[in-house]
Amino acid sequence: MRIDVVTIFPKMFEPVLGESIIKRARQKGRVRIFVHNLRDYTQDVHRKVDARPFGGGSGMVLKVEPIDRAVKDIRRKGKKKEKENTSVILLTPAGKRFNHARAKELGNKERLILICGRYEGVDERVTEMAADMELSIGDYVLTGGEIPAMTVIDAVTRLIPGVLGGKDSCTTESFEESLLEYPQYTRPAEYMGMKVPRVLLSGDHKKIEGWRKGKSLAKTKRNAPHLLRLKMENE
Repeated sequence: MRIDVVTIFPKMFEPVLGESIIKRARQKGRVRIFVHNLRDYTQDVHRKVDARPFGGGSGMVLKVEPIDRAVKDIRRKGKKKEKENTSVILLTPAGKRFNHARAKELGNKERLILICGRYEGVDERVTEMAADMELSIGDYVLTGGEIPAMTVIDAVTRLIPGVLGGKDSCTTESFEESLLEYPQYTRPAEYMGMKVPRVLLSGDHKKIEGWRKGKSLAKTKRNAPHLLRLKMENE
């Protein structure tokens, strides 16, 4: 997979993309990530990417021209199959909710182009002309789309075959069955009087599986009941 990011703060990305699982995925060639400075696509001396909103109001709005130029230029780059299977995504609080199902959907793409929103917003013509979809990582406002872009990159990259170590790593974690993951324990078996549930030490895999399913269901009911409703709707 190839992922391109359009941002006015490119230096924010390498500390995240250069560590842990994403770093190893890049080293193994499972994902190629390119970060583009939006200011490189401006055509004025001051490399200006924003302007005041028409109709008045506070703050500044990212302009359509440099973003459109950036997306068109990036689309021309890369391998043929990447060009044919690309999704352009604008990260914005006004977008559809990003979740595990959406991450799996995007994981089937050959390339993602992520546009990081900033300031008071982005000229609506970016959505109409350049972006295929708008995504939000939650019902709150951040200072920009850079952290949401990193979130999307992390969630999608770890789903690419060969990125995680174990073959079951993705299929047994939270959200795979619209349920949160069951509690996990490791050594020591007892710490400050708190003991690991006896069933996990029994070696009885059928009982362990039943315990895990029950705990997963209980945690989902307590912390994310909307997932249970989603699960029932899909069954």
